[in-house]
Amino acid sequence: MKLLEGKIAIITGASRGIGTGIAKVFAEQGANVAFTYSSSEGPALELEKELTQIGVKAKAYKSNAASFEQAETLVSLVLEDFGGVDILINNAGITKDNLLMRMSEKDFDTVIEVNLKSVFNMTKAVQRTMLKQRKGSIVNMSSVVGVKGNAGQTNYAASKAGMIGFTKSVALELGSRNIRCNAIAPGFIETEMTDKLDEKTVQGWRDGIPLKRGGTPEDIANACLFLASDLSSYITGQVLNVDGGMLT
Repeated sequence: MKLLEGKIAIITGASRGIGTGIAKVFAEQGANVAFTYSSSEGPALELEKELTQIGVKAKAYKSNAASFEQAETLVSLVLEDFGGVDILINNAGITKDNLLMRMSEKDFDTVIEVNLKSVFNMTKAVQRTMLKQRKGSIVNMSSVVGVKGNAGQTNYAASKAGMIGFTKSVALELGSRNIRCNAIAPGFIETEMTDKLDEKTVQGWRDGIPLKRGGTPEDIANACLFLASDLSSYITGQVLNVDGGMLT
C-alpha cells in the first residue's frame, strides 16, 4: 500500500524546485495534492497535469501565502474541492541576500513575510480542520541557515530560525489532538536557483559537504514523505537536517 494513499496534502510554493519534488513524490505515494504558486502559472499548470496523470486528484491555486486573507481563502477552496486536509507542507520561500549594512528594511520585511508569516497564516488556516479530525501532519521547510546562520542572509536566517521556534511551539500546542508538526532543514540543494551559480562556486559548496555532493529536490521530498506519513507517527517538534552532513 502507498504511504499516503487517499491523503489530502497542501503544498505551498510547488511550481518549482523542492516544492515540485515534494508534489511528485506525494502523488506517487497516493496523495491528492493541492499546491500553490505565486507567478509561475505555466509550470504550475504543467505540474497539475503531470500529477493528474499519475492517477491522483491535483489542483494548482494562485495564492500569496504571505497574505493571511489569501491563506484562509485557499484553505476554504481546498476544503471545498478536496473535502479535507491531512497534510500541510509550508514550503513557500524567497531570498533577498545582502550584508546587513546594505540590506533595506523592505528586503528584510519581505523575506520575513513570505518565509515566516506565511507559516503562521497557513498553519492557522488548517488548524481548525485538523483539530476537528483529531489528526494531521505539518512540515515546515526551514534551512541549515536557520540553525547556524550565514553572513549576508540575516533576513533569511531569521525567518528560518523563527520557523523552527514556531514548529516546536505548535507541536506542544497541538500534540494532544494527534497533530504533529516538524521541520526540515535542507542544506545545499541543487535546483533551478543554484543552476545560475558558476561551477566553481557550486564545486566549492560540494567540497565542503561530507557526502561531496549537493542534495536533490527528491532528497528533501523523501524526508518530507517520512514526516508526513504514519512512519513518523511518534515524531513531533523535531528538526531534520537533510544536508549531506554539512552541520556535522
